[in-house]
Amino acid sequence: MQNTPLTGKVNEYIQGYSGGIAEFLAKFLGFLAAAPAKIYPCAMAQPIPTDIVLHQSTRTLEISFDDGQCFQLPCEYLRVYSPSAEVQGHGPGQRVLQVGKRDVNIMNIVPVGNYAVGLHFSDGHSTGLYSWKTLYDLGTHHEKYWQQYLDELTEAGASRDS
Repeated sequence: MQNTPLTGKVNEYIQGYSGGIAEFLAKFLGFLAAAPAKIYPCAMAQPIPTDIVLHQSTRTLEISFDDGQCFQLPCEYLRVYSPSAEVQGHGPGQRVLQVGKRDVNIMNIVPVGNYAVGLHFSDGHSTGLYSWKTLYDLGTHHEKYWQQYLDELTEAGASRDS
């Protein structure tokens, strides 16, 4: 095992510890809960939006996150990558290519708990729940995913307009 700040601390806890296993686990789990994110990366939280602004005139959704990232995501892009079963299917390889969505707009944004939003589109689609993780992923990989979509349209002989 590679020696990291975390494994070094684990080794310190294990060596010379004479209490029972339950006591050890309770103490060690307390250490993990208090460990800073730079030592224990799994403790890092997903970025959370600090602001979501719909620009209907340009058909874009602007999303700012607490880590400083800000994304301008076209409504068409969000619609064709909806996390809904209607678009993604019910399993691997079942994604349904969305066509004719160039002029789609977002008509309403509905908060879902403190982890997602529901986007209601002008074409009637409203079943996708966009978690913060999904929105961040769509923002981070916008260029790549958009090109994949355009390539899929070309391969299918389909259009953003039809």
